[in-house]
Amino acid sequence: MAPAGVLERRRTRPRLPRLGPERRRRIFKTAQHALTVAAVVGATLAAAYLTLNTYTQTRNLSVGQIQISVDPGHKGALDLYVPLVDWGVRFEDAIRLPIRLHVDLRTVDRGAVAKVANGGSLDLKDVREEARDAIASYLINLVLITVACAAALGLLVAFAVRHHGSPRLRYTVGAVAATTIAIAAALVILLPPRGQIDEPQYYAFGPDIPRALEAVEAAQQSTRQLDQELDAQLVGLARLVTRPSERTPLTDRPTITIASDLHNNFFALPVLDRTTNNGPLFFAGDLTDRGSPLESRLVSRVVGIGHPFVFVSGNHDSDSLELDLARRGATVLTEQGKLNRDGTHGDVIQDINGLKVAGYGDPFERRAGENFKDRYEPTPTPAMTDAFTAWLRPLIGHTDIVMVHEPALIQPAIEILKDDPPTRPLVFIVGHTHKASIERYPGVTIINGGSVGAGGTGNLTELVHMGIARLIFTSEPDFQPLAADLVEIDPGDGSATARRERLDEPE
Repeated sequence: MAPAGVLERRRTRPRLPRLGPERRRRIFKTAQHALTVAAVVGATLAAAYLTLNTYTQTRNLSVGQIQISVDPGHKGALDLYVPLVDWGVRFEDAIRLPIRLHVDLRTVDRGAVAKVANGGSLDLKDVREEARDAIASYLINLVLITVACAAALGLLVAFAVRHHGSPRLRYTVGAVAATTIAIAAALVILLPPRGQIDEPQYYAFGPDIPRALEAVEAAQQSTRQLDQELDAQLVGLARLVTRPSERTPLTDRPTITIASDLHNNFFALPVLDRTTNNGPLFFAGDLTDRGSPLESRLVSRVVGIGHPFVFVSGNHDSDSLELDLARRGATVLTEQGKLNRDGTHGDVIQDINGLKVAGYGDPFERRAGENFKDRYEPTPTPAMTDAFTAWLRPLIGHTDIVMVHEPALIQPAIEILKDDPPTRPLVFIVGHTHKASIERYPGVTIINGGSVGAGGTGNLTELVHMGIARLIFTSEPDFQPLAADLVEIDPGDGSATARRERLDEPE
């Protein structure tokens, strides 16, 4: 038997009020009405999505046939794609909705091509007007058809769910109307590309971006009349090409491939081999993870990819690796000069394929005598940066390219060069950050190709694309960098993106 105190507490415990039948019916009815309205709204939105995903329009222009479509569910962008050669150009952030607007060139007019090939020119004003009208017509039709389909399916569902227990028809029809108006407003306001659109990003499916970039440059030179602005009037499609007649052509110019940070990922070597295409390969450090003899044997085939293969060490490489590469025929550059097969050093400045090149080994590289232990610190010490600056000073004006793995090591020297620009163009090739970039200052260019090894096979947390860069230059009558390509390849599906920056024009 329970104690008296327990019984008393049980008798005095407050009881929750029971819901009466009428109140339960009202709650059930409210939930039922809410679900009905949600179903109507969902049907309206689904119809709009399906319409956006399927509606395309084909238009014939004087230069060829284009197909216009949209692809919802992606980061907003404007894509110009050429299926004939499987590459295109993308303008990120051109559209504020999560929708990509695609303009695909399906066919090319033979007469227009023959005219250009024979020295004729295109009437770009007419082409702009044709393209503007085609895109504007597509967008208008897209909005009208999307709104019509969304309203039609929404109303159909509203009438289909109508029964004695459903909300009144005016509520469901009102939900359809409100949703349709919201869809129309979003499409009208946020879908058309607006403003100045620049910084094109070239892309393809496979590691053939350099060929696509060369095709773009060749097309610019052949027409001679294309001007950089497809201007904002062409629904914001701008800055595709810039005054090609005033530019130095890039066709048949010498090119070097730039890479770094393989981190022992020898699976990336075939891509690097195809991109280098038997040309010079400049590698800015971190070929391995520890610089051990085992890793050296695994990646030694990289020496045969570049002709020549030019190397400076990174913080993941070692003195043992440098000597092994030199004995295999690589051009290994150090602050003391070129490393010879016997361990001695040659001249600091080397003449490589018409370029004057110097390199500075990473101060944190591993050492065989210390069992390849990690010596890396977050940033170089002031003494290290001062040593690099002192090493660089007498080379300015006498060298074209300086290779250094760690970008932080050169920053004090860069600040000095900003105040006192070199009279002879100077290019720094760096790595370490795994982020592709191009920095430009008067007389100075810094190129980082990213990580050709996608961070390395042992890196499971850093999501990095394979990165490769190329430098196009002329050495006649003097060294002049003309352009730099940054190429990034997704290791998963092989798709690639790239951008080209002209270096012979003011930034």
